[in-house]
Amino acid sequence: MKKILLLATTVFFSQALFAATDHFYLKEGNHIQHMKITKLNDEVIVTADVDFEPNANESDAKVCAGDIAGQAKFISENELLMKKHAESAASYCELTIKLTNTGATVKQSEGCNYFATGICHFSTASNELKKVN
Repeated sequence: MKKILLLATTVFFSQALFAATDHFYLKEGNHIQHMKITKLNDEVIVTADVDFEPNANESDAKVCAGDIAGQAKFISENELLMKKHAESAASYCELTIKLTNTGATVKQSEGCNYFATGICHFSTASNELKKVN
């Protein structure tokens, strides 16, 4: 019994050694963006969420939130592409993520409007999501 428990524990921890998760965060006024990139062996999972309350210059806007998660692929050494099918439409949301030593920038396709509506968006424009240590 001890051997089985030891073997199970060893397998669990050896799998955990191959997993790594990076968190990224950006707060601009009342706009909050968060992204998580998890690397498990050869698989990369990206999870992004946004929570926006209107800033002073967005008086007509409404509170919104959105999230998306899916498998991503490296298209270059520091660039990821995640594609997620919008179930309610015949389009895809594509997030292009450029990684730096200090954070990440995100560009989204038009299909991402099905996942984040109103003033919400996953794109970071000229800003960078800061890497959280």
